[in-house]
Amino acid sequence: MERGEPSRKSSFHLENQPPSSPSQPFSVKNIILVASIAAGIQFGWALQLSLLTPYVQLLGIPHKWASLIWLCGPISGMLVQPIVGYHSDRCTSRFGRRRPFIAAGAALVAVAVVLIGFAADIGNLFGDSLSSQLKPRAIVVFVIGFWILDVANNMLQGPCRALLADISGDNQKKTQTANALFSFFMAVGNVLGFAAGSYTHLHKIFPFTTTKACDVYCANLKSCFFFSILLLLSLTSIALTYVHEKPWSPEPGNAGNVGGREIEVEEASAAKATPAVPFFGEIFGALKEMKRPMRILLAVTCLNWIAWFPFLLFDTDWMGREVYGGDSVGNNHVLKLYNTGVHAGALGLMLNSVVLGFTSLGVELLARGVGGANKLWGIVNFLLAFCLAMTVFVTKLAKSTRRFITVDGVIVPLPPPAGIKAGALSLFAALGIPFAITCSIPFALASIFSSSSGAGQGLSLGVLNLAIVIPQIFVSLGSGPFDAIFGGGNLPAFVLGAVAAAASGILALILLPSPPPDVPAAKAVTAGFD
Repeated sequence: MERGEPSRKSSFHLENQPPSSPSQPFSVKNIILVASIAAGIQFGWALQLSLLTPYVQLLGIPHKWASLIWLCGPISGMLVQPIVGYHSDRCTSRFGRRRPFIAAGAALVAVAVVLIGFAADIGNLFGDSLSSQLKPRAIVVFVIGFWILDVANNMLQGPCRALLADISGDNQKKTQTANALFSFFMAVGNVLGFAAGSYTHLHKIFPFTTTKACDVYCANLKSCFFFSILLLLSLTSIALTYVHEKPWSPEPGNAGNVGGREIEVEEASAAKATPAVPFFGEIFGALKEMKRPMRILLAVTCLNWIAWFPFLLFDTDWMGREVYGGDSVGNNHVLKLYNTGVHAGALGLMLNSVVLGFTSLGVELLARGVGGANKLWGIVNFLLAFCLAMTVFVTKLAKSTRRFITVDGVIVPLPPPAGIKAGALSLFAALGIPFAITCSIPFALASIFSSSSGAGQGLSLGVLNLAIVIPQIFVSLGSGPFDAIFGGGNLPAFVLGAVAAAASGILALILLPSPPPDVPAAKAVTAGFD
């Protein structure tokens, strides 16, 4: 604590952390190697977003319950990241503080991906019937693998960012360089993942992936995940081999300095005596004591993610079901049409990532142009609302122009006209603009507001994370039954998202304060999709 300040602070104004790690010599090569791991992580996330919701329906899980599978993402993000972050700060391994967690996370990703990809084969091996639509054993294997995958991804992200901060030291310019490179590799991973998901012949590279229990779509998913394992393990191995950490030990002489600030002896002792996982108690204390700007920021963020999560869950399913007119259950013709739409949706997500990457480079310029980060966030939330509302128009237009043919006595819909496809893909691309803002400005504002109030950065961002994961849990639990009330499909959740996006835009423009004038409006903060 700085001299002259009171010796006691609220939980929102004091963040007890271990001493900083030994400073590392700054090296652009080391930054690039560590940041490149983000490409492997995002490759896997992109495959999840584009392919796994349709895949669980092919295993027999009804559409209205498919969203429950995604509960593991927000739950693991809420639990795993703070716990891993806490223990990686205090790890005394001779390999360093962060590297053991990064290596363990990468290994768990490989195990999880094998379980997911071979779920249908394992289920069939243990008694699932090939003729039955519902494959309960395959579903169990898939769910276990999916939970492991999300836990492993959350184990990777926090230590990777922390290692970048360790390498960068306290220099703000170096930290911004590290954040920019991390964001760049996230975009690269997204583009590669969505490109792989949109390519329908990838399974031909691995002929053994097609089995009696695993059709072409399933085999393509396996092949995509094989590439995901190869990319992530290669990038992680190279980074951990060439980037070294000095082992950390909690020496008594370091206890008086926390993040460059002098603290009193009794506070240093309290930091040492902190319980194993103090993060959650501090968060609940912070929720009671936070200032008005942070409360408004949490409200805007919460509404924003109620808007985003239905689309992130069901975007490719919307393309296959509503735009292309296919179905995950039915004859081979409608199933093939559904899969074609899913791959078209993956192409749309790739376009989304390209726009996201370019927009991310211009966030600070855009914020200055419209009069502040809060104004920019409010404006793009209206763009988000418009795009989500336009999914209704595209769906109705696709339905009204649907053409049918008769194949072997069965009436089969044809793919939509080129104009409908272009319209749907344009929505995907346009949504890259608000998503770039969502991945940067909320975190930057939380950092700025906490700095101006004297609150700890980690604690403030932890509170903000609650405003992200709680709406995801709400949407995961409610979107399936909510859609079923209105006759199924994805449009009811999308319309709810449009309303939430408009509400978040209004709050951002009217109530969310501007950052203090002496703090940059678009402070470089890297955000990750859990």
